[in-house]
Amino acid sequence: MTEEAEPAEESRYDRMAEGYARFWAPVLRTAAERVLDMLEPDLAARDATLLDVGSGTGTLAVAALERWPHLRVTGIDPSGGMLEEAGRTAAGRLDPAVARRFSREVAPADRMPFRDGTFDAAMSSFVLQLVPSRAAALREIRRVVRPGGALAWVTWQRSERGFAPDRIADDVLDEFGFDPPEADQRPGDVASAAAAALAMRRAGFGGVRAWTSEVNYSWDPRGYLEFLTLFDEESLFAELEAAERADIERIVLERLEGLSTDELTLRLPVVYAVGAAR
Repeated sequence: MTEEAEPAEESRYDRMAEGYARFWAPVLRTAAERVLDMLEPDLAARDATLLDVGSGTGTLAVAALERWPHLRVTGIDPSGGMLEEAGRTAAGRLDPAVARRFSREVAPADRMPFRDGTFDAAMSSFVLQLVPSRAAALREIRRVVRPGGALAWVTWQRSERGFAPDRIADDVLDEFGFDPPEADQRPGDVASAAAAALAMRRAGFGGVRAWTSEVNYSWDPRGYLEFLTLFDEESLFAELEAAERADIERIVLERLEGLSTDELTLRLPVVYAVGAAR
C-alpha cells in the first residue's frame, strides 16, 4: 500500500516496511478488508486470479487468501521491501500451500508487466491517492482485468479533520524547540464519492458505485506513543539524547492519558468504489 515513487522514495518505503506492518497496517486493516466484501461475486470461481494494486505489507492480499484459499493473488508494489514484508506476513498467517498462491511483483500501478485481461478481478486499498496519475493507474488496471471483471478500491477522502494525539505530540515537540512535523502531502486524496465514480467510468469501468465511509481506530496512550516514537517520528526520536527523549515521552504520555476514549479514536473519511471492466 505504497505510492509510486522515485528510487529514493522506494528506498524510504523499503526501510519503513517493518514499522508500517506493525503500526499503520492495523489502523487501516478493517477499512481495507471491506473491499473484499465488494468482490465476493467475482471470486467464487475456483482458481480465480486477483490483482492487489499497491500490496504494501500484504494486509489485503493475505486477508483475501484467508477468506478464499483457492485464489491466486498477485501483489504489485514499487517497494521491494514492502513486498518482502508481505511475504513474511503471508508465511506467518497462511498454510504454506495457500501462501504459495500469493506472488509478488515490483511494479508501478501505471506500468504493469502483465498481458491484457490477465486477472479476474483487482483490488486496491489506500494507494490510488498516492500514484502520480490516478487516471493512468485506473486505465492500466482496466487493461489487465478481463472484461466483466471487477475493480474494488478504497482511498482517503479529502479532509482537514484533526486528531487530538497528533496535536499533543506537535505541541510538546514545539515546547522543546523542534519544528512541527511537515503536514502530510496527499494532493491525490479523492474529493468525493462522485469524483471516484467518474474517474472509474472514464477509465473504462461500468456499473460503477461509490460511497463514503470512515476509518475508525482506537489508540491507547502507550500504543500511540510507540507509534509516534518508533514509526511516525522515528528518525527524530532516534537522534535525541536519552534524557531529553525520556522527558518528551513522559510529557506526551501524561497528556495522552488525559484524553478521553473518544479523543483517542482516529476517525478519517474514506471513499469506496467498485465497477466492472467494460
